[in-house]
Amino acid sequence: MKLYNTLSRTIEDFKPIDENLVRMYTCGPTVYNYAHIGNLRTYIHEDILEKTLRYIGYNVKRVMNITDVGHLESDADDGEDKMLKGAKRENKTVWEIAQHYTDAFFSDIEKLNIKKADVVAKATDYINEYIEFIKGLEQKGYTYMANGNVYFDITKVENYTKLSGMDLEQLKTASREDVSVDVHKKNPQDFVLWFTKSKFENQAMKWDSPWGVGYPGWHIECSVISLKNLGEQMDIHCGGVDHIPVHHTNEIAQTESYTGKTWVKYWWHSEFLIDQGGKMSKSSGEFLTLSLLEKKGFDPLSYRYYALNSHYRKQLAFSFDSLASAENAYLKLKSRVKNIKENTDDASNITELSEAAVKYKEEFKNCLEDDLNTANALTVLFNLLKAEAISNNEKIKLIEDFEQVLSLDLLKEDKEEIHDEMVEYIEEMIQKRQEAKKNKNYQMADAIRAELLEKGIALEDTRQGVNWKRIN
Repeated sequence: MKLYNTLSRTIEDFKPIDENLVRMYTCGPTVYNYAHIGNLRTYIHEDILEKTLRYIGYNVKRVMNITDVGHLESDADDGEDKMLKGAKRENKTVWEIAQHYTDAFFSDIEKLNIKKADVVAKATDYINEYIEFIKGLEQKGYTYMANGNVYFDITKVENYTKLSGMDLEQLKTASREDVSVDVHKKNPQDFVLWFTKSKFENQAMKWDSPWGVGYPGWHIECSVISLKNLGEQMDIHCGGVDHIPVHHTNEIAQTESYTGKTWVKYWWHSEFLIDQGGKMSKSSGEFLTLSLLEKKGFDPLSYRYYALNSHYRKQLAFSFDSLASAENAYLKLKSRVKNIKENTDDASNITELSEAAVKYKEEFKNCLEDDLNTANALTVLFNLLKAEAISNNEKIKLIEDFEQVLSLDLLKEDKEEIHDEMVEYIEEMIQKRQEAKKNKNYQMADAIRAELLEKGIALEDTRQGVNWKRIN
């Protein structure tokens, strides 16, 4: 298997530290609000990575943190406390906010068929471990005290920016422009390991420590949680590309300073989902959530399908038109699979695939092993569906196999599923409506739209054509 390694900036042959076990860490959500669909795109591709590793024969232990402790809004430990911000917004305690949005996150990933991590670790459960970690760094000479806070001194680390490839001046300009400078730092990129003093006088989440009552800095949790659950070295650390310059850079600095060992063998990062305003985020106004997509009539798995049609290392431009097109394609795919399934004997009776069928299985596996090329893997699936040399029984057997990774519920019975006859009817009505509009018979065109709407089918005219979606 080949994977792009952010650390080497090249696609490398994947070879885990231990032959049969892959140790994998994925940065989890900060539970002060709902995950937006850009976050969820990253989790979808991380899910594909884990399932691919299992598919090709590895055992995987994946750990994910839940950031339920207050930390400051930017990667540089400045700005506004996210948990406090959520609590004020909703007039709840920070603990209530954390639990509510943790539950919401797991509801979202379940709808997207994302496998839950083997170990899910809440940041607030590791306070004692953070303290011991900081004491270890302190004893090794990597920290200093200033204004009551414990800082990590980046000048004590060789090649601090080896992950990002930036120089320190680039890192300064990469930080947000709206954050205030911490005058207590020796160096602009130094980061807080433990706060006892901040601009928040009534911080809700505080614990005793050797340095005073306070709370941990953000970067520390991933380092400590991974060390406790995966050991001093691991194979893959995942996250979004926005974590590269600061968060993951600081994780490396503190962890390798603590252990004296190379920490992560492969750094894996997913690119942004972008909208008309650029990178999708929660920082301004309403943001796109999975619940919002559902309210607009979209199936969550249509969004998974949409994400799998793009490579994880490429930015993906989002629009509702493109999602509607993806949903149409996804529903047609499900319909074709259903038709094949209805024209099979018992596929479970197949004990050995034919030579022709094995080639499709190998092609699918090769696509995934090629740096998770999910778009090409879907192409293999489509080619399989129309392959005349493959029996329907073998097609279903192969789809079952592919679904171990794709997880699109292609074979799942769904009472609300639109049957082949209904799909044909909808497309016939769309064609009639197009002809009516062409002949300027707008009354008939409106009547057709209304008739479909009564049947729970909404039409959407786009530049690329007419899309339809189920709304009830």
